Amino acid sequence: MLAPYRRLFTRPGTVAFTLAGLLARLSMSMTGVSLVVLIAERRGSYALAGTVAAAGLVAVAIGMPLIGRLVDRFGQARVTVPAVLYNLVPLCGLLLCVRLGAPDWTLYLCWAAGSAVPNLGGMARARWAHLLRDAPDDRHLAYSLEQALDELCFMAGPVLGMVLCTTVAPEAGMLAAGGVGTGGALLFAAQRRTEPPTAARPAATSTLDGTRSPLRVPALRVLTLTFLSTGMVFGALDLTTVAYADALGNRPVAGGLLALVAAGSCVAGLVFGTLRPNGPAGPRFLRGVAAMAGLLLLPLAAGLGGAGLALLGAALFAAGTGTAPTMVTGMTLIQELLPQRQLNEAMAIAVSGIMIGISTGSALAGALAEHSGPGTGYWIPAGAAALALLIALAGRRHLGAGPRPPGRTASEPAVGATR
Repeated sequence: MLAPYRRLFTRPGTVAFTLAGLLARLSMSMTGVSLVVLIAERRGSYALAGTVAAAGLVAVAIGMPLIGRLVDRFGQARVTVPAVLYNLVPLCGLLLCVRLGAPDWTLYLCWAAGSAVPNLGGMARARWAHLLRDAPDDRHLAYSLEQALDELCFMAGPVLGMVLCTTVAPEAGMLAAGGVGTGGALLFAAQRRTEPPTAARPAATSTLDGTRSPLRVPALRVLTLTFLSTGMVFGALDLTTVAYADALGNRPVAGGLLALVAAGSCVAGLVFGTLRPNGPAGPRFLRGVAAMAGLLLLPLAAGLGGAGLALLGAALFAAGTGTAPTMVTGMTLIQELLPQRQLNEAMAIAVSGIMIGISTGSALAGALAEHSGPGTGYWIPAGAAALALLIALAGRRHLGAGPRPPGRTASEPAVGATR
């Protein structure tokens, strides 16, 4: 299964930027569970932990597209380095406020201030899109690999964060995430030979001239709303699973349960990458969202039925297999619909939708965990997946028809356009 992926790394520099990006993204997967455990341990409230996480994610969702626009204009390295160094300040502020018993509002302020987060996953995909601009099958393979690597991070990150928080100190997970994320991002920015060049900006005014938001493209709006609902799945699933394991007296096992979700998605992503894309991306995206919605009924049934952790883990693994094909195909649609000069911003907008969804799902699940049985929270990811399917179906005309955005000619490809 892994053999087709080897040819991706025959190109110079691809191993270096992939490993550096993997290290940076590992920190992001550690942060969520580490923050929840830190605040729940020091302040004794899952509701507070969920809403603080939500505030930070909303701030990142606002800042990430702006960082993406700067990346499209000035290049990846020139924006990434100052952004990641700045983000160390609010991280240290949050840890100090928690440690010193500062008022709750200071936690919201510090975590929301760390909004200058570069979209390392989008930048890695932009590099692949540039390097493989004349090889569409390899681009599908590379996007599937990137999704599998994302899931690998979300498989290892929660476990690592949970182990550090429960065996070393509640602050250890956040400290490790900050160090690993900063180091990985700086190493990624240092890989200059694979960095895509900044695209020339046309003088004519159009919806894609770099001054107007790519959200003017209808398909991107549909994808962003669908990803927002998918983010609600992720946020609610994470916090509900932590609360469920805690209610059974096995909080340290929660990281392993979350790793099973990511493991299912990782395996599905690797398999999906080896399959040759069949038909337009729009219908494939709809099928992926439908499969995701159906599979998320499994953890709901396990949670409501009071299943043990082993059965719940199997249900979470199965549910995870539905997310990777959906995400890979969605990112492929963005690549097809947006020109290179707005690719980072468009991907950042999509990821921001996921971030807002995660924050919403975390807040809802945190409140529900405080006032109801632990398994009840699995209604939220199941309902959010159903909402994602409804949004995708309502916008299927834009996704299926694949119209060129205004201002693009037939001779201007979406990615890797020659200038």
